[in-house]
Amino acid sequence: MEKDAKQSALNAAEPAVSIPVHREELNVGTRTVDTGRGVRVRTTVLERPQQIDEVLHSDVISVEHVPVDKIVSLEDAPASRYEGDTLIVPILEEVLVVERRLRIKEEIHITKSRRAQRHSETVSLKSEEVVVERFDDTSDR
Repeated sequence: MEKDAKQSALNAAEPAVSIPVHREELNVGTRTVDTGRGVRVRTTVLERPQQIDEVLHSDVISVEHVPVDKIVSLEDAPASRYEGDTLIVPILEEVLVVERRLRIKEEIHITKSRRAQRHSETVSLKSEEVVVERFDDTSDR
């Protein structure tokens, strides 16, 4: 109480000032309004035939096994290669080779030649003679 008395004594000495205080408030809500317009959604599916004419490409691959059976050195081993549209892939196989080899020790050279030589000699020759007889008085030899 004593405080109130002091406060009122101070207020009496000064002129009174009033400050207006404002406060706003907001109310949010919804309401249904009838506008009188309805909405109808209708869908229709139409089908029509469409002719298409396109070229379709496909690759046809043929594989052919070609026997070669050729011995090559390691340095001469072929790699895959193209010959035209054909891819050639060599199939390599390592094989162990044991072989017997022939060594030529020497050669003998034989030459045939023809010579002409004159030869004279006396020989005895035999011959036969035939006689045929006929009965008509003529004789033939």
